[in-house]
Amino acid sequence: MDSVNATSREALNSKIVDSKVLDSKALESSIASATDGVLRFQQPDGHWVFELEADATIPAEYILLRHHLAEPVDVVLEARIGNYLRRIQGAHGGWPLVHDGEFDMSASVKAYFALKMIGDSIDAPHMVRAREAIRSRGGAIHSNVFTRFTLAMFGVLTWRAVPVLPVEIVLLPFWSPFHLNKISYWARTTMVPLMVLAALKPRARNPKGVGIDELFLQDPRSIGMTAKAPHQSMAWFVLFRSLDAALRVIEPMFPRSLRKRAIDAALAFTEERLNGEDGMGAIYPPMANIVMM
Repeated sequence: MDSVNATSREALNSKIVDSKVLDSKALESSIASATDGVLRFQQPDGHWVFELEADATIPAEYILLRHHLAEPVDVVLEARIGNYLRRIQGAHGGWPLVHDGEFDMSASVKAYFALKMIGDSIDAPHMVRAREAIRSRGGAIHSNVFTRFTLAMFGVLTWRAVPVLPVEIVLLPFWSPFHLNKISYWARTTMVPLMVLAALKPRARNPKGVGIDELFLQDPRSIGMTAKAPHQSMAWFVLFRSLDAALRVIEPMFPRSLRKRAIDAALAFTEERLNGEDGMGAIYPPMANIVMM
């Protein structure tokens, strides 16, 4: 029996060694292939240049921003962005956050909204595929918080569908667990102008009156803060839902003078960074939020 076990162990060890050799060879082959691929794109003088691309959300949000502000329609630009959004639509019918990636609800909702804003017919094959992909996954109610803010400003959702985000947060002392300096710079620059928008609740001009009710399985104006985000655990959802419910009761009681002081502080935070050098995080969301603010 011991000799049989020894033989089995030797065979198993031999397979493990062979597997490691094969894995090592596969790794070396992948590295060599990637290296060759990069070198093929090198220019004669030694540099590389690639097209700068973004996922669907950035061009889609730019279209929505222009219509939010009722800027003159740039037909040529919208046509080019429309072509890009149609080209990167996934085989699943929606839009991913990475090349050939999985369906992303918020990216898909924004891309569909932008294409409809451009003038694409909802009966066009690519729009039908997108709509079916969104609805088959529960509908646009499952969009993330940032998308919900956009939809609230366009009147697709009511402000009950977005979390309460008191601008008074900017006045909290450093010892507070919610102080702005205790969150990442990306989040800070995105949140500050967004909190002003949440306080003022502006309505997008949207001269074409475009909406996307068809992406919902229910009346979108009946939606409150009830849907759990895909990444949230139930414990975090319950905690933030309870906090949101409490803030909805308390926020209307905040003194107007306190709100004005908080908005002034948010404006000062923003203007300090719009100095022609540092910018606002060098990312699109706070840039768009500032323009709307």
